[in-house]
Amino acid sequence: MKAIALLCPGQGAQRVGMAKDLAEAFPAARAALEAVDEALGFSLSAVMWNGPEDLLTRTDHAQPAILAHSWAVWAVAGPKLAGRVAAAAGHSLGEYSAYAAAGALAGPEAARLVRRRGELMRDAGAVRPGTMAAVMGLDADRVAAVCREASGKDGVVVAANLNAPDQVVVSGDPAAVARAGELLKAAGAKRVIPLKVSGAFHSPLMEPAAGQFAAALDAAALGEPAFPVVANASAEPVRQAAMARRLLAAQLTSPVRWVDSVRALATLAGEGATFVEIGPGNVLAGLARRILPGAATVSLGTAAEVGAYLEAA
Repeated sequence: MKAIALLCPGQGAQRVGMAKDLAEAFPAARAALEAVDEALGFSLSAVMWNGPEDLLTRTDHAQPAILAHSWAVWAVAGPKLAGRVAAAAGHSLGEYSAYAAAGALAGPEAARLVRRRGELMRDAGAVRPGTMAAVMGLDADRVAAVCREASGKDGVVVAANLNAPDQVVVSGDPAAVARAGELLKAAGAKRVIPLKVSGAFHSPLMEPAAGQFAAALDAAALGEPAFPVVANASAEPVRQAAMARRLLAAQLTSPVRWVDSVRALATLAGEGATFVEIGPGNVLAGLARRILPGAATVSLGTAAEVGAYLEAA
């Protein structure tokens, strides 16, 4: 039987109504969501199901909501998948979902962590406002070089998410991001798309959040993962809790090395592995096919998708 490389989505995948069908169809999913609600001390599931959208999109709600959705899928599909998972990776906050699936973090504990992470990121963005933009059609090295050129006395901009060979997200101070956008277009970028975010994530502007979040990570009950989790910050497989804490703390100010992470997953899982995305949407499955043309992918986010997969398995 072919191995599985597990993918866990990050911020931006949230939608009003998310995971409601799972809770209605599968008691294990409902129990997982209720456990997250209890851990957080409020009904996150009500925000997930009913919105309003601006409340769900707020980073301190969006992050635990996406994790909770992934955790609910894993509660249902995990018993079928667990023995076949060779390694996992999650995009940004999705790395916490990956550690939860690997048994290194309990789902409710992971939800508390990413809610705190979201609060600190929101606060850092309020103190020093930042922004992000998606760059299409240029490779990461060229984008990074332009970011260095665009950074100056009035701000810094960095390559923050290396999502695909021709898709990079830049992050930083608004003036520097705007300047980089013009330079990137001049350098041949097909498009530069401003993103609706509450801060300059995965950039030096998140340093205040990273310093405070390290304490939350140190206090968390984080154990050894049952299978390796490929770290965003280094694209290397993590098998020890101490290494996980260090790289999760570094993640807030480091680029998400997603291209390298997916390639590392492919190496760990072996030839013919299936990339299985658990949680809302199918963005990571699409990126996997762009990074590794011909890769087999499955997205498990809705009750219908999960039910069909379990029936086939």
